[in-house]
Amino acid sequence: MDNACLIGKLGEVVGEANVLVAADAMAGHLVDWRGRYRGTAVCVVRPSTTAAVSAVVRLCAQADVTMVPQGGNTSLCGAATPAADGRSVVISLALLNRVRAIDAANNTITVEAGCLLQRVQEAAVAAGRLFPLSLAAEGSCQIGGNLSTNAGGVQVLRYGNARELTLGLEVVLPSGEIWDGLRGLRKDNSGYDLKHLFIGAEGTLGIITAAVLRLFPWPRAKATAWLAIAAPVTAVCVLGLLQDRFGPALTACELVSEVALGLVHKHIPGPHPALADSPWHLLVELSAGGDELLLRDALASFLASMIEDRTVADAVLAQSGEQARRLWMLRESIGEAQRIEGPSIKHDVSLPISRLPEFVERADRALLEAFPGIRMVTFGHVGDGNLHYNQSRPTVGDQAAFLAAQPQVDRVVHDLVHELGGSISAEHGIGQLKRAELLRYRTQLEIGMMRAVKGALDPRGLMNPGKLL
Repeated sequence: MDNACLIGKLGEVVGEANVLVAADAMAGHLVDWRGRYRGTAVCVVRPSTTAAVSAVVRLCAQADVTMVPQGGNTSLCGAATPAADGRSVVISLALLNRVRAIDAANNTITVEAGCLLQRVQEAAVAAGRLFPLSLAAEGSCQIGGNLSTNAGGVQVLRYGNARELTLGLEVVLPSGEIWDGLRGLRKDNSGYDLKHLFIGAEGTLGIITAAVLRLFPWPRAKATAWLAIAAPVTAVCVLGLLQDRFGPALTACELVSEVALGLVHKHIPGPHPALADSPWHLLVELSAGGDELLLRDALASFLASMIEDRTVADAVLAQSGEQARRLWMLRESIGEAQRIEGPSIKHDVSLPISRLPEFVERADRALLEAFPGIRMVTFGHVGDGNLHYNQSRPTVGDQAAFLAAQPQVDRVVHDLVHELGGSISAEHGIGQLKRAELLRYRTQLEIGMMRAVKGALDPRGLMNPGKLL
């Protein structure tokens, strides 16, 4: 069938108002959050039920039209942006946004893929529970996208990635068939654990339409502090000491460079907390089920000992929830501040925690030698070895020339990550941005296994073409 016929049939399934064809109506769906990737599409379809998603997929398959699943469109790798050939249908999950069930006794919540992450968190809170996945885009990203990229965020240290928080999935396969794997079980050893094929697959194997997610008891006590430290090696040392002292109560341990914090002060309106000048900083949070004052006092005592032996130069301990929120705002605003500063080169890498200091020292030195004046905007989740190692152009310099140097910058960064036993993608995925890099750093056997899975589930290559593989 031709495009006009397909559009008409899609309108019969989801309603004409939910088939977007006008350029202005589609515009926001055709560009990624960073403005780096732009595409075109036959149309944008907005189904509101799993059955409608299935019907849309069947129609597209019959027409031999490729499909691009799209959640909140917050990908930093172009994973949800269609190609420029205009041959794909974008399937937006935004209307598939219901909380289907909460089982407090089982500590699970069943939600549809279009639910904003923040809404999932709020639904859990209303039931007296915690859904711990937390990241800066939680007010706009959708849970289906979080699962499709195996999102991490700031509490992986204690609770794990999205993969560890998922018990069951509902998925529409490239054939249009619906796989109902919505099981809220911690133990199920009945064959291959199929849900893990779709988590982190970036919509290339099927469309996640719903998920059963793990909940946790609400942490009644929290203690949050901002530490001034000398170097990443100090961060690794303090992390180990915190884990020895507080064990699983350590919820987050975030590393922030002076350059990253400076961009927040420059571009994000205050008021900002008064902090000591320092080349590096740590944001630390503890959470537990006990008394908050006791937890805060315990952290205060720990910090006092760290300052006394000069491991930590200075520390600010939040005395209220509002003060803690302001400290977290500094950390969570770095990405937006760098976006305002101008286009940048971004790296989402992970390394063994013990190798983080060596990576930062060697990568900084190599990049500054090759590109004098380049600014390293380094921050991330030191507690799980994930750094956002980004570069902004020198304060004086041509932006276009800087961005044109990305292949050389990538080679320095990714080769070193590989040498040190790390990964070129920790939580953002591959998308369009890192396809060639994936081929460089994964073995032929690994790529062949990935292609075999893709071929088995999507033999016609209809799902999210040009992404990941």
